[in-house]
Amino acid sequence: MKRLLFAFLLLITACSTPSEPHAAVTANDPVFQGRFRHEFTDVDGVRLHYVTGGSGTPVVLIHGWPQTWYGWWPIMPALAERHTVYAIDLPGLGDSTGRPTGYDKAALARYVHALTRKLGLRDTAIVGHDLGAAVAFQYASQFPADTARLGYLDLPLPGPQVSAAAYRNLSWHIAFHSQPRVPEAVVGNDVREYLKLFYPQVSFNGTAFGGTSIASPFSDADIDEYARTYRRPDALTGGFDLYRALDQDVQDTETAAPVRTPTLIMAAQGQADAIRGTAAPRMTNIVRAVDVPHAGHWLAEENPGFVTAELLRFLSE
Repeated sequence: MKRLLFAFLLLITACSTPSEPHAAVTANDPVFQGRFRHEFTDVDGVRLHYVTGGSGTPVVLIHGWPQTWYGWWPIMPALAERHTVYAIDLPGLGDSTGRPTGYDKAALARYVHALTRKLGLRDTAIVGHDLGAAVAFQYASQFPADTARLGYLDLPLPGPQVSAAAYRNLSWHIAFHSQPRVPEAVVGNDVREYLKLFYPQVSFNGTAFGGTSIASPFSDADIDEYARTYRRPDALTGGFDLYRALDQDVQDTETAAPVRTPTLIMAAQGQADAIRGTAAPRMTNIVRAVDVPHAGHWLAEENPGFVTAELLRFLSE
């Protein structure tokens, strides 16, 4: 009898523990279950991972560094009540695998577009955060007929208003991450500790904003999830390559077709006007540029209610 009970308990444990690492973070989340699902699709030589759910007009969410699709989770359930949401892992990052042709944002936008075409999406709202916002800009510029709306979250746009050299001087981490091989050598031995120390710096009132706060909007479980993916040497290098592509990004922005798609800019508290100033020369139909109250760089984590309300309002206009 004890043997049967032990075998039964083993079976329950095996069934309740996901065999796929990408599913572990959502395995016990009742909000995720039955509403969202993990998917993989091969696109132009890379295997893209994305999470999708909801119903209604499509919204594609593009993360920045050092995050994955999971950075959108705080706002995805509410968005999915009115829209079909697709939160993707950029090529080679998160649980996407394979090496893209480049980490310049114009090239990454083409991978995202190839995915949307493969999924049969049209008139898609594209929302990007951090360096993912630059990917979203390139998507809207290259594929205006397929872009219904552009959400541009908390990134000075590399380009005419900010040269690559000036961009690297905006913050120590941009200059550091742009160096060849050096950041991998420094960070590679303890990726989790580096991420844990980095997140508070660009949080509300963090040192990057001239404050003294060491509070982080990320739980230990959140950090574990991001560290899980960035511990992969190819993903760590790919993440830093997002920064190493700045010179190409500036050139591509300067030659990109102006984006006439209705655009919403959201930024850390006090930063919206500055970010709008870098974006306006290339985005000619900015509907609104808003500060997210009591939020640093991590808009969706630090004030999810405000971000969700602004996005839903914008997407319905």
